[in-house]
Amino acid sequence: MKRITLENLLKHQKHKTYPEQHDYIMSLLENAKIKPLKASGTNGKKPALYREYWILEEKKKDYSELEEELKFKLLPLISVDYYLTRPDIYEKDRHWVLMLNDYLKNNSEKLKFQESENERSFEIWGHEKFLTRGHGKHILKKCKIDPKLLNIYGTTEPLAYYSHTRHTPQNLLILENKDPFYSMRRHLLTGENAILDTEIGTLIYGAGKGVLRSFRDFDLCVEPYMKDERNMIFYFGDLDFEGIGIYESLAEMFHDRWEIRPFVPAYLSMMQKAKTATGLDDGKKLLMHLPDTKDRQNRNIRELFFSYFGETDILKMKRILDAGKYIPQEILNITDF
Repeated sequence: MKRITLENLLKHQKHKTYPEQHDYIMSLLENAKIKPLKASGTNGKKPALYREYWILEEKKKDYSELEEELKFKLLPLISVDYYLTRPDIYEKDRHWVLMLNDYLKNNSEKLKFQESENERSFEIWGHEKFLTRGHGKHILKKCKIDPKLLNIYGTTEPLAYYSHTRHTPQNLLILENKDPFYSMRRHLLTGENAILDTEIGTLIYGAGKGVLRSFRDFDLCVEPYMKDERNMIFYFGDLDFEGIGIYESLAEMFHDRWEIRPFVPAYLSMMQKAKTATGLDDGKKLLMHLPDTKDRQNRNIRELFFSYFGETDILKMKRILDAGKYIPQEILNITDF
């Protein structure tokens, strides 16, 4: 034990009132941090405090039983290196580690069947969100268990789509925004088969950047006819940096399976309608009437999108983008299709 004066104990409490200083010393006493040296006498104030104290050293906790458990009771598949150097953390994680150990020991045959993260999480720990929102991934990391071992897949919001026909091969059209999806669906429901003179069999609502997450699970989300490799897939979004960026990311993601193309007729119709609607032939005046690009858009786009258009149309589109303007999909409606 080390000896310390009241003055030194209160060195960092000088700015506080005496009642607050007294409460501070009492909290140290209650938590067994210090012990009064009664022979030192009191300070003469009310309520009184002793003039000197012993600083009590904490006893080192015995983790030998936990270390034995780590060394001899867990499966070799579970790495114990991390926890052997931090037995205090193992004490906190122990319940979850033992549940993982029990599952791998007694239910490993279930890993032959792929399950969602939430399903496997409940199966192992009794909490469906333990892997995705809880402590599960930290437990796996400390145990050096690759999540792939659990044979799981992530789930995203399912793709919303309208199947006008299930014949193959066919043209599928992905739409960035909700309004064009509904308008084009209404158009096809009237008995039409084509949109802007292009036959379309299925409409897919991409939900902006959400399409990138949903398409990672494309094979799990859609009907068999949509996966036919002979199908053509088109994309139509806002004529702005973000819309073009979404298209290029999607095309890159599936480049080894499909050539996803911009829906060229729709983009050309957007530009033509923007010009016609204002009645302006002067390019500068037209730009003045287009809406400003939304803030904080990622302008890092490549040339893939533009490679499907003629030189004149590319210049027009780049002129719009460089001026900080854009054309929303909603410029087109059911009367245009």
